Amino acid sequence: MIGYNVFILIAGTGYLLGATQSKEYAEPEWYADLWLTVVWVAYLLVFLATVWRRKEPHLYVANWFYLAFIVTIAMLHIVNNLAMPVTPFGIKSYPIFSGVQDALVQWWYGHNAVGFFLTAGFLAIMYYFIPKRANRPVYSYRLSIVHFWALIFIYIWAGPHHLHYTALPEWASTLGMTFSIILWMPSWGGMINGLMTLSGAWDKLRTDPVLRMMVVSVAFYGMSTFEGPLMSVKAVNSLSHYTDWTIGHVHSGALGWVAYISFGALYCLFPWLWKKKLYSLKLVDWHFWISTLGIVLYITSMWVSGIMQGLMWRAYTELGFLEYSFIETVEAMHPYYIIRALGGVLFLAGSLIMVFNLWMTVARGEEAQTSTTGLAAIPAE
Repeated sequence: MIGYNVFILIAGTGYLLGATQSKEYAEPEWYADLWLTVVWVAYLLVFLATVWRRKEPHLYVANWFYLAFIVTIAMLHIVNNLAMPVTPFGIKSYPIFSGVQDALVQWWYGHNAVGFFLTAGFLAIMYYFIPKRANRPVYSYRLSIVHFWALIFIYIWAGPHHLHYTALPEWASTLGMTFSIILWMPSWGGMINGLMTLSGAWDKLRTDPVLRMMVVSVAFYGMSTFEGPLMSVKAVNSLSHYTDWTIGHVHSGALGWVAYISFGALYCLFPWLWKKKLYSLKLVDWHFWISTLGIVLYITSMWVSGIMQGLMWRAYTELGFLEYSFIETVEAMHPYYIIRALGGVLFLAGSLIMVFNLWMTVARGEEAQTSTTGLAAIPAE
């Protein structure tokens, strides 16, 4: 934990000094990358040692997702950040790959950083916390295993879809598009598994806003994993790429899926760890509705802005000249950026409500009876 925060400090100060590799999701220079590798190996050892010391012989599927997330991110990080410093103690370095090879390695890394950091790790959270909160077994354990192996094998090939219409060979970008489309199946299999876990317990959504937040996160997961493969199709990508449509897509996953499943996990963990009832379910309700409105405003404004932006870029006059200048597209997007900012403020407001609720749970929450599992019982209200 300390090491990772030191990495954030090193990377952040590097940005202020102008030290960057200029790679998306991989901006820190070589010295920060080396330190992060040490920290990540320590993380892996903690996880493996915990698994080795377990008393339960079976490894629940959530642990499979966690292990794949840790190991794959390590592999991606090391390969994409292979670089040579300019001088022995210089800040600046250059990648060992060049040109289109560097671009291909970067997007093999970049897309799978999303796939394994922002998908596999959070699917592990989903597979543990939704059955726990709903007090129901996972809908299909067999489907969760198929989901795991299909996702792990297929996701790693999808990166080249970021490089359509570039110097990358056509076969390579087509391969990325094909595997992206195949990803629909395991992604939606996981979504269905998460949602169907509530079979016989759907009534709990009316009374438990924490469970409602986690179920909505799975719906956002399904939506963003439908949209991603759609945007990898070359005909769609020719309109969407480099536009705000991509921003809307990323944030439907980041805010709706990653953040919501994380919020749900925190709402479960704080009462369990401090053995207290959650301070206020009404505040969770407020958090849910305010944040959901914020997410909807955020992503829909970016969808509309992005599609309009792409159409303006490809509009030509009768003489074959561009119909709109770049600054005209920026001006047309301005109203949608105001809506986006409003959505962001609402989402932040919901998060602050959560912080207050969790703080009050620790400071003033009522003592809860401990269940047979050793975890605090879910509050009745």
